[in-house]
Amino acid sequence: MDKELVVVIDFGGQYNQLVARRVRECNVYCEIYSYKTDLAKIKAMNPKGIILTGGPSSCYEEGAASCSPELFDLGIPVLGLCYGAQLMAHVLGGKVAKAAVREYGKTEVDVDTSSELFTGVTPHTICWMSHFDYIAETAPGFKTIAFTADCPVAAAECKEKKLYSIQFHPEVLHTAEGSKMLYNFVRNICGCCGDWRMDSFVEENIQAIREKVGGGKVLCALSGGVDSSVAAVLLSKAVGNQLTCVFVDHGLLRKKEGDEVEAVFGSNGSYDLNFIRVNAQERFYAKLKGVEEPEKKRKIIGEEFIRVFEEEAQKIGTVDFLVQGTIYPDVVESGLGGESAVIKSHHNVGGLPDYVDFKEIIEPLRSLFKDEVRKVGLELGIPEHLVFRQPFPGPGLGVRIVGEVTAEKVKIVQDADAIYREEISNAGLDRDINQYFAALTNMRSVGVMGDERTYDYAVALRAVNTVDFMTAEAAALPWEVLQKVTSRIINEVSHVNRVLYDVTSKPPGTIEFE
Repeated sequence: MDKELVVVIDFGGQYNQLVARRVRECNVYCEIYSYKTDLAKIKAMNPKGIILTGGPSSCYEEGAASCSPELFDLGIPVLGLCYGAQLMAHVLGGKVAKAAVREYGKTEVDVDTSSELFTGVTPHTICWMSHFDYIAETAPGFKTIAFTADCPVAAAECKEKKLYSIQFHPEVLHTAEGSKMLYNFVRNICGCCGDWRMDSFVEENIQAIREKVGGGKVLCALSGGVDSSVAAVLLSKAVGNQLTCVFVDHGLLRKKEGDEVEAVFGSNGSYDLNFIRVNAQERFYAKLKGVEEPEKKRKIIGEEFIRVFEEEAQKIGTVDFLVQGTIYPDVVESGLGGESAVIKSHHNVGGLPDYVDFKEIIEPLRSLFKDEVRKVGLELGIPEHLVFRQPFPGPGLGVRIVGEVTAEKVKIVQDADAIYREEISNAGLDRDINQYFAALTNMRSVGVMGDERTYDYAVALRAVNTVDFMTAEAAALPWEVLQKVTSRIINEVSHVNRVLYDVTSKPPGTIEFE
C-alpha cells in the first residue's frame, strides 16, 4: 500500500522495535532494516525519514557496524540515536572517544529549545542515558543542541541537511519528553502528515485481500488467540465463506479454551466462515514426548500445525491460501527484520517446515504491533472481551511448561492458571495488568502437607506491565492476592507444593518462560 514510510536502520540495539513503535504512535508507518541492507534498496523505498538505532559496539573499532557516508547525502532527514548518533559523527568527520565517566540511567539534559527537534520540550529535561563512548567533537557543519554535566554533546544538528543526533534514548518511557522529540522529527522535520491509522488499515487490507484471493479458497490457522482471531475476522470480512478456519486443539490451550473458541467461531457464532475443530491432543503429546529443549518444542509444534492443516485442506478440496496471525514482533524476534540476534523462533515464522502445500501464505497482521492488532480488532467490531483477552503464544502451554510436556503437566498448569486468572479478575486487576499467567517449572522440591513429606512441582506466576511487549516490568501485585492465589493452587491443584512469583523484567528475561 502507498503510505508514508520512516525507515529504522538497526545496528543491533535492544530497542529497535521500540523505536519503530514510537514512530507509529505519531501515526507514521515504520519498518526496521539491518544496517547491512543495500543503500539502493533503502533509497528505492522513498522514505520520508531515516532513524539509526543504538548498538552494542564502539563505532571506531575495526569491524564495527557502520554505514556509507552517502546515506547522509540522500536529502532525507536522518536521526541518529545513541550508537547511531556516534556513528553519524564518526562517519562525517567528527570524533568519538571513550568517555571518562559512563552515563547510565535517568539524567538531566539541557536542551536548546530553538532547535526544531526540541520544539515544546522543557529546557531542563530528564532523559535515559546508556553509553560508554561519547561524541568528543561534532562533525563539520554540526552544532551542539543539548548537553549534560558529563556529556558535552548530548545532541547535535546540521539543520541545513536535516541531520540530527541524540546521545540518549528518546524511545524509552524513562525519557520524559522522548515521544515529543520523535514527533518533532517525523511529523515536523520529515514532514509526515500522519496518515497511518487502523481504520484505513482495515479498509485497505480488506480490499487488498479480496483482490489477492479472487475466487480462491482460504484456510486460516485459528488458535483462538488475539492475533489469529483478528486475522480470521479480517479474512471473513474480505472473502466470507471462501474462508475455512481450522482450529487445532493441540492439547496445549488454557482450561476450557477450546470450547470457548468453538462458541465464538463455530456454527453458533456470528461470523461468515466455515469452522472445523480438530482434536489433536494425543498426536501433539506423542510428538513432544521426551523433548525438553525449548526451540525444539517450538519447531515440533509448528511443524505439526502445518501437517494438520495440510490434512484438513485435502479433506475440503483445493486450498489456495493459508492465513496466519503473524505480527511484527514475531518477524523481528525471529531474525527476519533488523539486526538483533534471534531471541526465539515463532511457529508462525521460524518454525515453518520447508514444504507447505499451499499456493501462498497470507499474513495480514505481519506489519502490526500487538496494540495495533487490538485496534484492528475493535475496528472490525470484535467484542472487547475477545480483543483484550490475555496474549497467548502459538505453541501454547508447550512454552509454559519447562522441560518435557505431558498430559499430566498440562492439567497442572491449566488448573493453576485458571485459579490465577480468576483471582486476578476477582481483585479487579485484569485490565490493569498487560499479561499474567501461571507456568510450570521443571523444579521439584520437598514440602510438607498434612504432616506428610511431599516431593512435587513448583508453579511460577508471571504478571507484567508493558506498553509494547518489547520491554516489560513485573507487576507489583498486592500481597493478599498472591497469598490467596498461592493457597488455592497448593490446595486445589494436585502435584504442586510450592508457588513462586517471577519479578524479572524484560530485558533481561522474556515475558514467556521459554
